[in-house]
Amino acid sequence: MAPTLWRDTRRASRDGYRARLEEIAERADLTTGAVYSLFGSKNGLVVALVADHLRPYYEEIEQAVPAGLDLLEAADAFARYYRRSCDAPDALPRMSLQITLLDMALHDPELGSRLATSIRSQEEHLVALFTGRPHGGSVVTPRQAQRLTTALRALFVGLSQGVALGLAPGADEQYFAAAARALASGLCRDPEEPTP
Repeated sequence: MAPTLWRDTRRASRDGYRARLEEIAERADLTTGAVYSLFGSKNGLVVALVADHLRPYYEEIEQAVPAGLDLLEAADAFARYYRRSCDAPDALPRMSLQITLLDMALHDPELGSRLATSIRSQEEHLVALFTGRPHGGSVVTPRQAQRLTTALRALFVGLSQGVALGLAPGADEQYFAAAARALASGLCRDPEEPTP
């Protein structure tokens, strides 16, 4: 159900928090009652759509970052994957959706909280992807992987916006990879965890 709704939410993407549930449901050939029955509210629909949209993205990342890599190699592979996504045909609409969702979350704190919970849940795939990888004579802990995932998200969201807006013309795959490796090297030195 959500993939059909995802394709038919252009109005929500364009109008953001002002989008009316009736219009979204109409474009998806559903009644508002059906949307409420399936998702509970417009916010429930938005959260389901975001989770549905992110799921294949994280599955692709798992394919792009093989299990046998150490942490720095994994961060490098993830960075290169992320940079290539900046050149994908859907890169600008995807960024527009991110900005729209941010706008919606800022205007509706309850939605913002639900979106953050959903995104953190999806990011657990990245945490799992980095956890247990060899690095510096040890293995990456779940806490270290979580810190790295948070830092990489912030870095790559900002860099990808810079690429799209022409503010980061030199930010090629190598640039993304070097930045990711630097973060991975530094963040895995967690002062709150004992060193082996």
